[in-house]
Amino acid sequence: MPAEENWTSLPALILGLARSWPDRPMLRYWRGGAWRSLSWAEFSLQVAAIAAGLRARGVCPGDRVLLVAENRPEFLVADMAVMAIGAVTVPGYTTNTLADHAHLLRDSGARAAIVSTARLAQTVAEAAGMGGLDLLVCMEDSPGTTPWSLLAEARGDLAMLYAEVEQIPAGRLACLIYTSGTGGPPKGVMLPHRAMLANRRGITDFIRRLKLPREACYLSFLPLSHAYEHTVSYLLCSFGLEVVFSRGAEKLSAELTEIRPHVITAVPRLFEVLRARLLAGLEKQSPLRRALFAATLRTGLKRLEGEALSWPERAQDALLERLVRRQVRARFGGRLVAMVSGGARLDPDLSGFFMALGLPVLQGYGQTEAGPVISVNTPWDNDRRGVGRPLPGVTLRIAGDGEVLVRGPLVMDGYWNAPEATAQALRPGEGDGEGGGEPWLHTGDVGELVGGRLRITDRKRDFIKTLGGEMVSPARIESLLMAEPEIAQAVVAGEGRPALSALLVPAEAPGKDGGEAAVEVALRRVNGRLSGVERIRHFTLVPPFTVENGQMTPTMKVKRRVVLADHAAVIAKLYE
Repeated sequence: MPAEENWTSLPALILGLARSWPDRPMLRYWRGGAWRSLSWAEFSLQVAAIAAGLRARGVCPGDRVLLVAENRPEFLVADMAVMAIGAVTVPGYTTNTLADHAHLLRDSGARAAIVSTARLAQTVAEAAGMGGLDLLVCMEDSPGTTPWSLLAEARGDLAMLYAEVEQIPAGRLACLIYTSGTGGPPKGVMLPHRAMLANRRGITDFIRRLKLPREACYLSFLPLSHAYEHTVSYLLCSFGLEVVFSRGAEKLSAELTEIRPHVITAVPRLFEVLRARLLAGLEKQSPLRRALFAATLRTGLKRLEGEALSWPERAQDALLERLVRRQVRARFGGRLVAMVSGGARLDPDLSGFFMALGLPVLQGYGQTEAGPVISVNTPWDNDRRGVGRPLPGVTLRIAGDGEVLVRGPLVMDGYWNAPEATAQALRPGEGDGEGGGEPWLHTGDVGELVGGRLRITDRKRDFIKTLGGEMVSPARIESLLMAEPEIAQAVVAGEGRPALSALLVPAEAPGKDGGEAAVEVALRRVNGRLSGVERIRHFTLVPPFTVENGQMTPTMKVKRRVVLADHAAVIAKLYE
C-alpha cells in the first residue's frame, strides 16, 4: 500500500486499503430480511468487475455518468468503478423530480446512467429525452436497460486496476456534485480527488484522538448523493470504521439501539425531530421523571456555560448522570463518541439540549464547493455556538463585509459550464496582487473568528431589507421560531415591506382552530426576545415544507426562495 502522502485519488486510497484489510468488514446493509456484510476484498473485486463492464460498454475517461441510488453497497461500488476508469460520477437524489433529472443530464452532458430501481430507470430514461442515453444500467430487473448483474460478471483484472488508479493525478475531476438549489438552479460543483483527500488529511488527527475500537461502526443515514455523506462515508471507512447503511428515517430510532454506532452524521432538521420525539415521550412519564429530566437539562447547561456548580448541584448532577443521561445515551446505542451536525446552521439551544443530556453533539461547517468539510468542533474543544476550528490545511479569513473566505486544496475547480458563477465564487483577495495566486472561495456565509473558532452568523444574500431600509437576518428569527415546541417550520418574509411576516407550519396537525391559537402564543414568546424591527407582525399557517412539494432539499434544508415564491399571494394578502 502506498504511503499516505502518496495517495493521489480516492480509488488509490480505497483499493490500496483493500489490499491491507482484505477480510475486514467494510459495509453492512439490510437485504432479504437480515443484515449482510461486505468485506474490503469483496468490495474491490466488485469494483474491478463493474469497471471492466463499463469500459466494455464504451464508458471512457472524462465521460460523465449519472448515479441515482439509495444508500447501498452498489452505490459506492459504481461510484468507485466510474472514478477508477477516469470517468466522472454525477450523483443524483432518488427523490429528484423528472425536471431535476433532466437538468442534471442536460447540464452535465452525461451519456450514461446507473440507477437502482425500475421506477428510477423509467424516470431517468424519460428525462434523457429523444436522444436517450448510450447506456442505462439498472440494479434490478428493468426492460430496456443493461442489467447490473451483467456488468458484475465482467472479468475485472484487479491487479491492473490497482496499477492504474495509483497513476490518477490528484487534480483529475472525480465527481460533479450538484448544489441543493436553495439559491437558484443547481450548479455542478467540480470536485477533484485532491479536495476530498484534503478533507481526509484534515480530520486524521481528530479521528485518531477519538481512539475508536477496531469494531467501530458508522451509521450512514444522509443520502450518498449529498457531498457531505459522499465524502464522509469514504473517509470514515478509510480509517477502519464499518459503514452501516440505514434502512431509512422510520427505522433510525430502532437502528440506533440495534447497531449501536460510534459515529453518526446528521443535519439540523434531524436533531429537531429527535428532540420533539424525546419531549413527546417525556410527556407520558411521571411528574418525578419529568422533574429529573428538567434538572438534568438545567445542570448540564450550566456546566456547558462554564458556570461552577455548587456542592449540592454536583452531587445532584452525579445522580442525574446515572438516572437520566445514561438512559438517554442508551436510546442512541450507548457507544456514540461523535454526533456530527452539518449541512446547515445548528441552533445553539438545540445542540445545548442534547449536550446537556450527555450526547456528543459536534457542529461542523462546510460547503459542497470545499470538499465539503471546512471546520469541525471536537469533543475536547467544543463550542456549541460555533462550528469549530478550520481543518489543518485550510486557510480561512473574514472579509471586510464579514464574508467567510476559504483557500486550500479542498476548494473546487469551479462550477461546470458556468464561468460567470465560477468567477464570482473563486476570486483573488484584497492584497493578493495581480493574479493573486490561489483563489479564495467566497462562501456567501457571514461569520466571525472567536478565539480561533469560526462562528457563522448569517447567509450574506439572505438578509431582508425592509421598506424602512433596515437589514434583518431571517435565519436567526427562523431558528428562534422553530425552537418553540408549537412550531415545526418557519420562513420569514418582508423584503421591501414595512414589517416582517412569517409562514409557519404547526408542530401538530391543526385542530378546529387550525392550531393558530397555540402558534400565536409561541410567536408572542419569540417576539418578546426580538428587537422592534425583527418582530413578526403578521403570520399565517401553511402546509409542511417537504421534498415532495419541492420546498425542501433531500437533506432537509428549506428552499426559502421556492417557499416565498409558492406563497407569494398568501404573503401579499397579509399586508393588505
